[in-house]
Amino acid sequence: MTGGLVVGSMIGSGIFMLPVSLGPLGVNAVIGWVVSIFGALAIAFALASLSRGGEGGIRAYIERAFGPTTTFLVAWALFWSNLAAQAALAIATASAASSLFPALGGASGIVAVGVGSVVLLTLVNLRGVRTSGGLSLLTVVIKILPLLAVVAIVALRQFSGAPFERLASSPLTLPNIATATALTLFALTGFENATAPVDKVRDPARTIPRAILGGAALVGLIYLVSSSGVMLLLPADRIATSPAPYADVIALRWGHSAASLAALAIAISAFGALNSLMFGTAELGYAMGLRGDLPPVIARTGHDNIPYVAHLISGAMTIFLILANSSKATASLFTFVLLLSTAAVLFVYALGALAAWRDQNTLASRAVLIIALLFIAFAFYGAGLEADLWSIVLLGGGLAIRFTLRLIAGSSRVAEAIPAAPLE
Repeated sequence: MTGGLVVGSMIGSGIFMLPVSLGPLGVNAVIGWVVSIFGALAIAFALASLSRGGEGGIRAYIERAFGPTTTFLVAWALFWSNLAAQAALAIATASAASSLFPALGGASGIVAVGVGSVVLLTLVNLRGVRTSGGLSLLTVVIKILPLLAVVAIVALRQFSGAPFERLASSPLTLPNIATATALTLFALTGFENATAPVDKVRDPARTIPRAILGGAALVGLIYLVSSSGVMLLLPADRIATSPAPYADVIALRWGHSAASLAALAIAISAFGALNSLMFGTAELGYAMGLRGDLPPVIARTGHDNIPYVAHLISGAMTIFLILANSSKATASLFTFVLLLSTAAVLFVYALGALAAWRDQNTLASRAVLIIALLFIAFAFYGAGLEADLWSIVLLGGGLAIRFTLRLIAGSSRVAEAIPAAPLE
């Protein structure tokens, strides 16, 4: 069951649009997948080792190691990483839907459907946990079907002896591999969610590390074969302009009816992943409001203890990210928000690996952690200067907000402590 949590958290929708961003990189993309898988496993090892330290998830482990300010930065980075990922999921939902309804194609149609998806799911989450959770359950099995279909098509092509398409003729360079690594890492994130329910897992010291490492390895293998398979089954120029490359591959093998079903499954998968992430982001914002890390208004709740302010703010900020980059083409827009999300979550992974370093004393364990930290540094480089700088700006803004809130809270306590002057 814990392994299922890992797999379910990792497979969202990023993988279904990734060939659009990876296609022009050619063989660099395949190497990027291999580097990302090994790097993600090293990070997964670091986070899995933290699960032996007790309850509370990654933020609790980092707080024990580095204190509340660093913990705030982790939560803040996760918050913004989730917001950027929500924008990417909304774009992926719209892109998949446009292959079913061509009238929705084009940048304006993609943006409109993406914004509409965010608005609709904000309303769904405002109805309560049961409504949101029920929608998530409907999408769990559906999301993996298009991936397995492409894996099957690659196997059939290999057995038939038919030639594969040539990869894009992009030069094999370190910057290209780094970009591919940062892009592919986005699809591999999510395994950290299994570190949270330590108190609900039997024998967590053994179960959680096995689930994280096993689940991450399984998803990485499926991603490597299916994503590379898309690049081997479709011409590079077609991938670059495709709103749903996985559906296009299935159409070539089994016709447009099967492709329509695949596009529907991909749209549902993206929509369901967006729903789950919006729920988690609002809960994270709500928790930060309770701790005083965000303005207290974000912790206000309505019926059934639903943090409606957090949901509204999360939805509005996601829409802002989509609209702020609406001038970009679909592929460029998806790539930018994807890299921003990856750059933000890398801060979390880096601090998690450093926290694990304090608890791991064996040579083998520290060697794996060194690999994880080197990979994180390489992924920062691959994310690009624009995404990295935006992440730093976001972290700086978070510290400014935290300092201001603490200053206001301190002034209020001082004012309450001053006795009132006696009346004459």
